[in-house]
Amino acid sequence: MASKRIFVVFILPVIFSIAFGSAIMGNILQDPDRELNMIPSMSFSEGSHDADIEIIGLSKIYSTSESVEISVQISDSHFDCGDLYVTIYSGKDVITQGGFFEQCFAERNELIPIGEKFSKIVDVSGSYKIVAEMISEDLKNISISEEFTVK
Repeated sequence: MASKRIFVVFILPVIFSIAFGSAIMGNILQDPDRELNMIPSMSFSEGSHDADIEIIGLSKIYSTSESVEISVQISDSHFDCGDLYVTIYSGKDVITQGGFFEQCFAERNELIPIGEKFSKIVDVSGSYKIVAEMISEDLKNISISEEFTVK
């Protein structure tokens, strides 16, 4: 008597939950245009350049011994404070990344990162993409990407 009650109260709901959840996920993922976006704030659209954010100081060509040094200028009034992330990609692989937290720049309209420098040496020849993303304190984000070559 007690084992039937345990089965009905504890085991049966777990089985039904897993079966029901699997059926719904399977049905949703059958749609050809559907994809799972686990980190929506870190998604970048290809070729999307916003006029409110600009990468300053990026050359189109670098040597393998020369460091990539950039600053970022943001002219959107919604982004007066936030976190700046700068990432260099080779294809889909992350080569290097820098994070600069609590960047407040609206009062003096400064280039960011403030009091720091994004400076990385890419020592392998090839074509690279650099992405700068600003995430505000209320979790809004803007990003820009540009390409450069290392020879």
